[in-house]
Amino acid sequence: MTAPETESLCGSAPRRSAGSGQLPAVAVVAAGGGLGATARYAASLWWPSTAGGFPWTTFWVNAVGCAVIGVFLVLITEALTVHRLVRPFFGTGVLGGFTTFSTYAVDLQRLFDTGHPRTALAYLAATPLTALTAVWLAATATRRVLTRRQR
Repeated sequence: MTAPETESLCGSAPRRSAGSGQLPAVAVVAAGGGLGATARYAASLWWPSTAGGFPWTTFWVNAVGCAVIGVFLVLITEALTVHRLVRPFFGTGVLGGFTTFSTYAVDLQRLFDTGHPRTALAYLAATPLTALTAVWLAATATRRVLTRRQR
């Protein structure tokens, strides 16, 4: 409900619903998420993890995805002018669907539940450390390449 003063300021102009401007972004995130999740699932089929072993597939998917995020964000924020839907499609959708920190949590729970606490603790520490390092290294390397190309 709006205050009467606000209604008089708006005049008779039709109101646009608050969410209607977000529909294109939601659609591209959903489409990109489907592509990213499909790629992640394909990786798990190609390189399945063994029960009780270190979940290498999830670990490397997250590391590679984070490195790509580092490159991508530097490119679209510092070097390129892109359509407004590129970031939600690729950054949030594709890479968000590809990287899988929910599977990381499930892998941790399974390792603890099946009596592999040392593997679980190693995975618990190694995944975020590797992911953050991958983002930082990729972003730094991308900036250096861009700086050299501008000279």
